[in-house]
Amino acid sequence: MFESLAEKLEGIFKKLKGRGVLNEESVNAALKEIRMALLEADVNFKVVKDFIEDVRLRAIGKEVLESITPGQQVVKIVHDRLVELMGNTSANIKFGSRIPATIMLVGLQGCGKTTTAAKLALILSREKKVYLVSADVYRPAAMEQLAVLGRQIKAGVFDAGSLRDPVKICVEAVEQAKKEGYEVVIIDTAGRLHIDDLLMEELRKIKDKVNPSEILYVADAMTGQDAVNVGTKFNELIGIDGVIMTKMDGDARGGAALSLKAVVGKPLKFVGIGEKIDALEVFHPERMASRILGMGDILSLVEKAQATIDEKTAREMEQSLRKGDFSLEDFRNQLQQVKKMGSLKDMMGMIPGMGKIKALKDAQPDDKELIKITAMIDSMTKKERYNYLIIDGRRRKRIALGSGTMVQDVNRLLKNYVEIRKMMKKINQKGGIKSLMRNFPF
Repeated sequence: MFESLAEKLEGIFKKLKGRGVLNEESVNAALKEIRMALLEADVNFKVVKDFIEDVRLRAIGKEVLESITPGQQVVKIVHDRLVELMGNTSANIKFGSRIPATIMLVGLQGCGKTTTAAKLALILSREKKVYLVSADVYRPAAMEQLAVLGRQIKAGVFDAGSLRDPVKICVEAVEQAKKEGYEVVIIDTAGRLHIDDLLMEELRKIKDKVNPSEILYVADAMTGQDAVNVGTKFNELIGIDGVIMTKMDGDARGGAALSLKAVVGKPLKFVGIGEKIDALEVFHPERMASRILGMGDILSLVEKAQATIDEKTAREMEQSLRKGDFSLEDFRNQLQQVKKMGSLKDMMGMIPGMGKIKALKDAQPDDKELIKITAMIDSMTKKERYNYLIIDGRRRKRIALGSGTMVQDVNRLLKNYVEIRKMMKKINQKGGIKSLMRNFPF
């Protein structure tokens, strides 16, 4: 999402850090370029003005201009200011003292409220018993969609039956949740193509009746500053406690995410990073600022690995490596672990410096390639997976035919596998396998 902005800032800071000495003129020239980069990323112009002035005041101080590394000092100032702009720290859901705690999701039609309700339920269900409620009686199959998603994540879903009054549905759902011992109720409210009086009146009535512990505005990142303007309106008319931004994996320029806290005054709590049911993450301002400035986000990568990596598979792989026996079966298992962690491109963006390596940037890792490799290994016999040396020309043709690929693809797979095997053998001989497994569990 922030690729274009990150690339521009990287170029600006590269020039800045290349100078041995900085003066006010060079700092002002760099800030002018940063200003343009932020405006092109669709950041609110008032936010950009305040941001640049604040950075200017901090950057032209004597302690910065006369420091040993003035360029790096300016980068740190920009990083710290970005963190402040996005809210300093991650904001948690406040459940309050009432049980069940009720969370209302509000937003315009098409912003992804229904899928977000299920994604949020999945996150909260790790610690609490969650109940889903659809108050959208207008959109065809909205209730059924939430019911299907609820079954998918094994969460409770309220059956409205013949009820068609959104307010009554919410009141009865909360009562039902209380009887069945649910701790959290997530209400998926109806949306409109734009804010109107009828929608606001309905939301106010629901709010008055269920007294939610949190009202979260679901914003579509693809709508840019419109998402910020709509959020401001929702906050003025019914009051919101935080924001969930969807479609952060799309082609949006990112300005809305950088503007929300400053303009609306409410924290960005979660971000949607894909269509899958587990593609919702807690928003961390410091980690996002680091990623925008090309510093990576190792903490998020480690958390993602810990949540998805199968410890038993990792231990089995370690044992295989210790014996110097890294088979194609092991190779396939590790690819499966990587696939669980999400997009290769996103993971590379979390590793410091990866985005700056031209060869990797040009390569644009394709997640479909993982599927193709897995298919080729699946087309091999067990004997072939454990002894690649027996895979002759005839077997390669059979593997290609069985996996829907070409012989050249099979040749490339085997060549890459042999190189990886050699590398693993060298690491094992040097006694570095434990370190490798600790830092790169996939």
